Amino acid sequence: MIQIFGTNKSFDCKSAQRFFKERRIPFQFIDLKEKQMSPGEFDSVVQALAQSSGNREQAVEALTDKNSKEYSSIAYLDDSEKEQKLFDNQAQLLKLPVCRNGKTQATVGMQQKIWVSWK
Repeated sequence: MIQIFGTNKSFDCKSAQRFFKERRIPFQFIDLKEKQMSPGEFDSVVQALAQSSGNREQAVEALTDKNSKEYSSIAYLDDSEKEQKLFDNQAQLLKLPVCRNGKTQATVGMQQKIWVSWK
């Protein structure tokens, strides 16, 4: 089952939901303002992104919304601290939507070219 992590106010999250609905691909939407990712879910997203980007630091960097008002709180942290800060402030700092297909595939932002291959 595909999971979409995001917020109800995010235009990109609504677009992602529409993308899967139009293709009749079942998904679960999780509003990060109501319920954040568990440590295991967050870790599997980071690991899946690390497989495609090369390493964990790049995956954390890809997950970070540099346009967020809260970005200054994470911008100058050490790499080891960034991941924890990102986990602690998911609704404010994550680039949305975060889509997860099982435990091995994940995307950040609008990635329709990748989603087309998901079933």
